[in-house]
Amino acid sequence: MIPISTRKAQLESRLADLKSRMAGIETELDSHQSADWEELATERETDEVLEGMGISAQQEIRKIEAALARIEAGEYGFCAKCGKEIGEERLNVVPFTPFCRSCAA
Repeated sequence: MIPISTRKAQLESRLADLKSRMAGIETELDSHQSADWEELATERETDEVLEGMGISAQQEIRKIEAALARIEAGEYGFCAKCGKEIGEERLNVVPFTPFCRSCAA
């Protein structure tokens, strides 16, 4: 069983990585100001990909922040729906999950 302190450190590290990535995406999106139509079209395609990555990162950030709140409340590792303990294997794969395998299905 991985100690809660280790899980918390893993989640905090991932959160910092995501926030750093988000800052990079925002910087990249703000930097596009081409006057050339072809270049502008390429930049817009890139922007769509970056925006998709940003949305995905924001969703994961919210999930991680919720998991950290559950750690602080002493509720981490227990299913938010049924209250049963979440399996170690599931937490290893999805450390921010609020649901056991049964309730997530």
